[in-house]
Amino acid sequence: MAPGFLNFKELRRRSRASFRSNTDNSSNDENSQSPTPTTGSITPPTLGTQSDPSLNLQVKDQPPPVPQTRPSLAPSGTNTNRYSVSGMAGLGSPVLNGKTKQIPVSQYAPRITNLSENTWVSQKVLLVNGTIGDTVQNSLDGTVTVSRLDDGFPPTTWPVYESHFKALVYLVPGANRLRFDFASPKLANSGSPNPIHSSYITVHMVPPTSSPPLQLVILLAKDSPATFDATPARIEREGNGLETAIRKFRMAAYLWQAFTAEQMWRNKFGRRVFRFEEEWTNGSTNQRDREMGTMRSEARIHVIRSEKTLAEIRDLERAQQNPQATKNGELYDIAAEAVKDYFKPLPGQKQYVSVLLLDAHWDTTAQTVTGHAALGGNAGDLHLAIFGSHCMHSYPSTMEEVVPAFTDCTPTDTSYVANDCNESGSSWEAANIGIGAHMHETGHLLGCPHQENGVMLRDYTRLNRTFVVREAYSTRTKSKGGLVLQGDECTWHRLDCLRFRNHPCFRLPNDPVLNLDSSAQAWPVDEGKVQITAATGVSYVEVYPEGDDLCHTWIEYPFENGSIQRNVTLTEKSLREKLPEDKRQAKLKVCIKSFGGGNLDIADFSSLCSKASSLKLSPVLGKTAYRSNKLGHSQMQGSEPQEFVLTSVKEKNRVLLRIVVYHGFAVDGMEFFYDDDTSQLFGKRGGKPGGDTFKMDTFRGEYVTGFFVRSGFWIDGIQILTSLGRKSPLYGNPHGGEPHTLLPPRGYTVCGVSGSCGDWVDGFSVIIVQ
Repeated sequence: MAPGFLNFKELRRRSRASFRSNTDNSSNDENSQSPTPTTGSITPPTLGTQSDPSLNLQVKDQPPPVPQTRPSLAPSGTNTNRYSVSGMAGLGSPVLNGKTKQIPVSQYAPRITNLSENTWVSQKVLLVNGTIGDTVQNSLDGTVTVSRLDDGFPPTTWPVYESHFKALVYLVPGANRLRFDFASPKLANSGSPNPIHSSYITVHMVPPTSSPPLQLVILLAKDSPATFDATPARIEREGNGLETAIRKFRMAAYLWQAFTAEQMWRNKFGRRVFRFEEEWTNGSTNQRDREMGTMRSEARIHVIRSEKTLAEIRDLERAQQNPQATKNGELYDIAAEAVKDYFKPLPGQKQYVSVLLLDAHWDTTAQTVTGHAALGGNAGDLHLAIFGSHCMHSYPSTMEEVVPAFTDCTPTDTSYVANDCNESGSSWEAANIGIGAHMHETGHLLGCPHQENGVMLRDYTRLNRTFVVREAYSTRTKSKGGLVLQGDECTWHRLDCLRFRNHPCFRLPNDPVLNLDSSAQAWPVDEGKVQITAATGVSYVEVYPEGDDLCHTWIEYPFENGSIQRNVTLTEKSLREKLPEDKRQAKLKVCIKSFGGGNLDIADFSSLCSKASSLKLSPVLGKTAYRSNKLGHSQMQGSEPQEFVLTSVKEKNRVLLRIVVYHGFAVDGMEFFYDDDTSQLFGKRGGKPGGDTFKMDTFRGEYVTGFFVRSGFWIDGIQILTSLGRKSPLYGNPHGGEPHTLLPPRGYTVCGVSGSCGDWVDGFSVIIVQ
């Protein structure tokens, strides 16, 4: 009889038991793996070691990648030349000393390049960029599937081309625990239900509530059928009615948001971005929500009907490229009127609204788009952008459709839809023009002028590159496309990002509270210097030599790594040195931007810092006084300059008793009364009969230290500030124009007023002396 240790039946029985025990102890529970950052990818802490390097043998004809710096889970001296890692093909993880050995991270786990673990964001849809393996030595194609560990949003799949991928992630408030799985036919077992080539990351989303929303509106004619242009095949497949338009417009807005947040992050301003008003409605950003009727908080699309008929709207405005277009801008006024009537903003309340004109229509006979205008700006406190729906047929309506929409080479059939500016000869190019040009006009409503490059110079013809890694054939450039990297993408210009950094729509919950006075002021002082003051701090200065409509030169004053600069000194010489040689003798226009979003334009900087801005006081005082930068345009018919130094400054024995302000819907004038019954009148005695009187506290030696002014083309309202910290009422129109606080820089005091007056005051500045 064979010895006990050669009992083959017992040995076979133990082998089966061991095999069953090994299988039973395996685990695929992703929720038990807490995410944490690792080098190159985000993986669970127990997986943060180098996986088997022999996985590279699964990539045909590829050299092995550079070894990772992290230690291998395999013991020293163990042969690791194998074609799989633990847990492949459903075999489970091996049991060592009674404990399950965790699956090591694959070298082909997606590596996210623009996010780190526990990133905090404030938008609904997040753009993620990443790579697979070593992009220099390996070139892999395949797919990356993004899924939530709580299955709160269905998994979405994104293409990988030459080891690069881009994905959009839908976020909900709170912690979003995400898994990225890579699959490729070149890698064995990559389609296994076990997470072989996977990485994990947690992103926290906090919806901002401290900033005004960017409202989204679809505008219809009074008798509109509420449809948009599309080819018969499109209409049959997805429809062209109002519900489809709402889904497409919402998805386009999410793309604006994801694109802008990423651009802000690349410009070192964090992922700050505008927000949308939301509503609890049927989820529309993925197919599963639509099929199952899942409710979500989504960006709200307001639907407004105008008082104008369809015929009136389509006859009002032709496409902007039509040289015979007439009544340009009337459609903007119609949209502004309809939006104001719908939202009913309070006096002084700013609204930011981007409007889609659903009744835009491709007129095949006239070969132009009717009922469409591409405009952005503001009508008073309403900041408004409008754009037509003639490219909407090409928009994606869900996240699953984003990549197909931006790679669809279907030729544009001009029998049904427009080839806008002859730049949208295919479906994906039409999506670029429609989504991108509407974002361009939205940039205008947010205060952006045209720029030397980027979205504000039609760079949106490359908008697709932000969301795809492989560009399709372009009818516009006749290029066959190929790999798209970050340097090839569409951008916001740096100046646009600086402007957004200071815009109220981009404020984040943790931003510090700013001074209510957002204005900036310019004060000429000794030796040709100009002091710039801003209560919220000076953000940046734009310099325009005469003849330049676009800004090519600017100076930034960041505070992220230092203190806010509330007082900045500029000289003409220092500004001219920053310009190209051929521009240094030109007249200079300088625009000052504050961190509070305020703006001050100095039309002629040389004049402001020259002797023309100074005046000699009486020989007794022997001092030089300086005029501040003027508010108002001084362009009213019959406008005449006015200026005087206060009697109480020229004559030390005179005391200012009171100031009478004459006003109605604007400031007509101010009269300064002294203790010898004399007075000085600036402007006219108009408006309210007798005006309003503000008395000075003569017993405490009170004097005028500055003015708070609301101004635009003229002076809408004015408030007097004194040395005792008192403020007069705001006389005139309290909601007109833009706010400005005229408080001289340290060491200077108010000694007079200067400006101009037509039917009422249309120019105002103060005279200061050291």
